[in-house]
Parts: sequence; structure tokens; C-alpha cells
Amino acid sequence: MKTFNVPEFYRSPIITKVKQFRKIQDPRKKSNLPSVINYGSIKYYIARHFGFCYGVENAIEIAFKALNENPGKNIFLLSQMIHNPDVNADLTNQGVKFLQDTHGNQLIPFDILNPDDVVMIPAFGAPLQLIELLEKKGIKTEKYNTTCPFVERVWKKSEQIGKTKHTIVIHGKYNHEETRSTFSRSEKDSEAVVVIRDIEEAKLLADYLHGKKTQSEFEKEFNGKFSEGFKIDKHFLKIGVINQTTMLATETEEITNYLREQMIIKFGAETIKDHFADTHDTLCYATNENQDATYGLLETDADLAIVVGGYNSSNTSHLVELCERKFKTYFISSASEIISSNEIKHYDYPNKITLTSSSFLPDKPELKIIITSGASCPDSALDAVIHKINSLRDVNVSNEKALEKLTVYEN
Repeated sequence: MKTFNVPEFYRSPIITKVKQFRKIQDPRKKSNLPSVINYGSIKYYIARHFGFCYGVENAIEIAFKALNENPGKNIFLLSQMIHNPDVNADLTNQGVKFLQDTHGNQLIPFDILNPDDVVMIPAFGAPLQLIELLEKKGIKTEKYNTTCPFVERVWKKSEQIGKTKHTIVIHGKYNHEETRSTFSRSEKDSEAVVVIRDIEEAKLLADYLHGKKTQSEFEKEFNGKFSEGFKIDKHFLKIGVINQTTMLATETEEITNYLREQMIIKFGAETIKDHFADTHDTLCYATNENQDATYGLLETDADLAIVVGGYNSSNTSHLVELCERKFKTYFISSASEIISSNEIKHYDYPNKITLTSSSFLPDKPELKIIITSGASCPDSALDAVIHKINSLRDVNVSNEKALEKLTVYEN
């Protein structure tokens, strides 16, 4: 796989050694069990896969290239390039300005833009309407377009099944940048599009598929989540499911299987290929690997889990969701959230609030701590968490000594 020119300050002496160790020890990625760094009084269980993915490294390389190639020019990002506060802060500190926030609200009016300005497209892509608006202003977006190739793959699948008159069902968070970008292309490529968040909304959709509810009920229940002109008696004859690439893979699979079963009930198994499109290849490899590695963490005997990433990061939130199935889990944006050995600030994703918890490190002679991160989180952020906790617990084993004895967890 291609390697990218990512600034060295995002790399990490500790995590780099861990990744090198696993690459040699398990080159075919057969095991999802974590690596273990033993500092004596603290053992860290480091997820098999985590951190910057292909799409994020590609975006960072392009963004810093834009800065280097355009001294003195106005450089804008359409919105946050990725969902990581440190990376976005690094760009704004170098003069990059955001035109919109992550919800599409305007921060800087497009009226101020001129053809000499540089506008970067974020890794999530951008709705076609915004691309067209920028191009009408004479701004060329192709050169510094950081859209993830795996997001573009979903768009290609959308175009493919749209040509065969399938209605496109997007599994995603409706207000997420990627879903908005995918929706705009699906709307162009197909006759109809609808967004669903989870299996519960898939079940609601099935009522309309079977004619159990009316058009007016659909328009109310899915308000703002379907394309113009959507008709339930016309547009549920052929469907295909694609996804926001950072959703839980198991959820997308569950939704796809459920809706396929409903189409079989309606049309029969013999003709299902005429009514339900095969879209299994729209899942992102990095999302899958990080989630599979988190299932590996669930096999350990850890005391707690720390997940590092941006609070608006969809893929990170799902790692938190998985870890919470077994462990007391703290979702933090950086090591600065760890205030002391007794106090930590962390994010409650479902309720979108920041909490402060006390006594987060158990009073035990030997601690076992899970550490993982989302796909937009630099490895250096995990290094900082390890350094912070080690300093709070007066760990006197050096990194060099600990890394000499790297192992893989045995369950």
C-alpha cells in the first residue's frame, strides 16, 4: 500500500515500535489480539489496528502540500478536513480557514472567495452543489481534493446501482459530512434515496416497503432524509444499501440482511436479484480492521479502556461503543483530558456532553489499560497518553526496556 508524506510530529516512538513488531510477528494480520507493553506496575493493551488510515494520511499529505505550494495565498478548507481537533488546529495555526462547520453551517461567506484562493475539499468529500458553487466562482477544487478513495468507491457503487433504477438506502448519520456528500451523488445517480441511522429505522422503512403505512406518514417520519419526489409505492420495488464508511460494519450487515429478507417476503426468493442489489463492497477496510481489533480487546482482562479521538468522529465513537460492552471506557480527545490519577475529563457520546470522573485509575498494584484510537487520530496522541499515565503512577521502567519485551496478549 502507498506510503504518504505525513509530518513527523504525528508519528510516535512507542507506537511505531508496536506497529513494526506486529508487522513482523503477524504479517498476514491473522490475529486481532492486542499487543502488550509491560511497564511493571502498568500493562498497556494496544489494539491490533488503530490510528491514521489510508484516507486520512492521503488528506494530511495533500493539505500540507497545499500550504507549501501556496505561500501568501488565502487557503480555505470547506469544512474540517478530518474529525481530529489536533490536526485541524495544526492547519488553522498555519493560516488555513474553515468555510463551514461540520454541520454545513457557514463560518465564512462564499462571497469573499475569488479565483486565486485555494479551497481544499475534506476527506469526507463535499455535496455536488457546493463543488458546483465553487467552480462557478472560478475556483479549481481538483488539485487539493482530499476525498478518501474509499468514500469515492461508495459513490461509484451508488452510480452503478442507480443506473439499474434501484432506490439507494444509505446507512449513515444524516448530518455527517460524508453522508451529505454521498446523498448528493446518489440523488443525481438514482431515482430515489433515503437515509437510515440504524436497524430500528430499517424496520420502520419495511412498513412502507410492505404498504403498511402511508406516503404522508413516510414524509413525516423520514422528514429531511429522502430525495425529492420519493414515492413509497414506486421506489421500494428495487433497492440497494450503501453506507457511510465509518459506521459499524456489523450494523450495515444487519440492515442489509434484514432489508433483503423483507424484499424476499415481498417479491419471492426466485426474483430477489431483480429487486435487491449486491452492495457488500462499500465497507471501508480501515473501519473494519479497527472494529475487528476492538473485538480482540474485548477478549482481554483489562481494568479499563481509553479511546482517543475527536469527539465528532463517527468511527471513534463506534470503538467506544464496542469497548463499553465490557469495560469502563473513557473517550478523550487528548492526554490533556487526564487531569490527575484521580480525575479525567471524557466525552459522553450518546448525550453529547463532557463529563469529569474521579478515581478513574483503580487503586491496584498492577493496572491493565486498553488504549486505542480512531482513524483520524495521530499515533503521537497515544504516546502522550502513555507518558501522562506513567508519570501519574511514578512508573520507573523506561520505554526502551518496556519495548524490548513486547508481546501479544494470550487469552
